[in-house]
Amino acid sequence: MTKISWPDLPAAQQPVWPDAGELKRAQEILASLPPLVFAGECDELKTRLGAASLGNAFVLMGGDCAETFVANTADSIRARLKTVLQMAIVLTYGASTPVVKIGRIAGQYGKPRSSPDETIDGVSLPSYRGDAVNGLDFTLESRTPNPMRLVDTYNASVATLNLVRAFTQGGYADLRQVHSWNQDFVSESAPGIRYEQMAAEIDRALSFMTACGADPEEFKRADFYASHEALLLDYEKPLTRVDSRTGNLYDVSGHFVWVGERTRDIAGAHIDFVSKISNPIGVKIGPKTSANDILELLKKLDPNKVPGRLMFITRMGAKNIREILPSLIAAVQETDHPVLWVCDPMHGNTLEAASGHKTRLLDDVIDEVRGFFEVHKSMGTHPGGIHIELTGDDVTECLGGIGGVSESDLPFRYETACDPRLNRVQSLDLAFQVADMLGQRS
Repeated sequence: MTKISWPDLPAAQQPVWPDAGELKRAQEILASLPPLVFAGECDELKTRLGAASLGNAFVLMGGDCAETFVANTADSIRARLKTVLQMAIVLTYGASTPVVKIGRIAGQYGKPRSSPDETIDGVSLPSYRGDAVNGLDFTLESRTPNPMRLVDTYNASVATLNLVRAFTQGGYADLRQVHSWNQDFVSESAPGIRYEQMAAEIDRALSFMTACGADPEEFKRADFYASHEALLLDYEKPLTRVDSRTGNLYDVSGHFVWVGERTRDIAGAHIDFVSKISNPIGVKIGPKTSANDILELLKKLDPNKVPGRLMFITRMGAKNIREILPSLIAAVQETDHPVLWVCDPMHGNTLEAASGHKTRLLDDVIDEVRGFFEVHKSMGTHPGGIHIELTGDDVTECLGGIGGVSESDLPFRYETACDPRLNRVQSLDLAFQVADMLGQRS
């Protein structure tokens, strides 16, 4: 295997591993393991993202804020997949738009933190940085970073991808299954009832096509791609390989990786890393981003101006999106870079409830997406997709929605390991509203 050399650059948000020898051993194990994804799959996704950058498709990226080993079960994976499939079918059917389906899945085990330490009742321990680094339990043993968790992350991701591929290619994602995706607590909600009505229309359309002798293979499966934040470079770099066909580097930990708002230093190790790999990549763009930041990222990350290569994921907050985004789009318009713009309406809208729980208002989430669409319409550019933290479970983490969660409900099923996620009813509600926005673009 070709050894890859990386420059020694500052890397923000990295854990302090207590044992350098153990870290080296974990990295050697990772470097010896088979790829989780293949270069050809990454190139295929890049082509589809290129279509989205031209307005010919829409990206739906969704999944857990932070995956955990304990929740890496068949039921949990199926529920998350089912949620994304439901949202995608609403967007596809409601807006007559092809949807590129990407999960925050099979690798989203690391999280950036505001502080390296957490203090409870006078006791300070390292902050929880995701299951790839340490444990959530507030004990010294649990919170001490353990590099062998990086190997556990790989193994958990293998299991997840195997199951996702089985579901999406083995008949579960067949369009004739659209009714079965709407079971349990969702079906009696207003979005669930609307979904059932749409599913019945799809059934009639499929029956008509079958009667006419048409039965396309594309209706029997779904293409589903895996993504995560390229945060932990001690995990990403050992899983970067040279493609035997082209000689290019690919990060084979996932089809798509992004750099977060806290690690997008143009002179830092994270931007350098994604600049060297051939995967499609993203960068989170917050309200403090300047036009000059945008131009530097374009020059560094997409010098060859490849459609589908670079996604800017805006995370402005509902109060900022209409004011700040236009100047950033204008900066890109001064170039001929084929940037794909995607809206993350979650991270800029986090607040603290009186109970102390971090939460988000679904109304704020929807308003940021609406502002994203309004700005793009005014600028003559394409709103390319949404990036959502969600779960397939009936959690009470985000407030609002039709028959939704109130502040007094938050403690009942607040299960996230980090940030609050939309539950399945809220996710479906959002999908219908985004489908309406897509249908009003022209």
